[in-house]
Amino acid sequence: MASWAGAVTLLTIRDERDDVGVTVSAFCPISFDPPLVLVSLMEDSYPAEVLSRPEPPPFAVTLLSAGQRMLAGRFAAAGRPSARLLFDDVPHRRGTMSGALIPDDGLAAFECSRDQSFAAGDHLVVLGAVTAVAYADGPDTPLVRFRNRYMSHS
Repeated sequence: MASWAGAVTLLTIRDERDDVGVTVSAFCPISFDPPLVLVSLMEDSYPAEVLSRPEPPPFAVTLLSAGQRMLAGRFAAAGRPSARLLFDDVPHRRGTMSGALIPDDGLAAFECSRDQSFAAGDHLVVLGAVTAVAYADGPDTPLVRFRNRYMSHS
């Protein structure tokens, strides 16, 4: 599976207790009308637990640019602190619809509500209905993950 090159995204949630975030390389746009995206999370992760709730909070997905490799690493690290702390020195905003933390300088950022979710092996697959686009005019160079390494692709 590591031979699949995938866009690196950051999923963030403003949970009732704290801000939550995780690096996700399993992301895919699903539908244009209505706008739907798919993310896949490790089923035993806290973000998956939050998005599995009967009434989960909205979330944001940011497509990371090549210049955000360090941010991707922060949110992929085991035992990471609150997303608020990880954004301390990173330009960001709160989503107008989700309240989730959204880093500036990504390729695009979408705010979503959970449309559906289901278990798939050791992952939770979440279909998100896009409720707002925070921005879609970022740099032209994406951050991708290939063979367990972050790479920029131009």
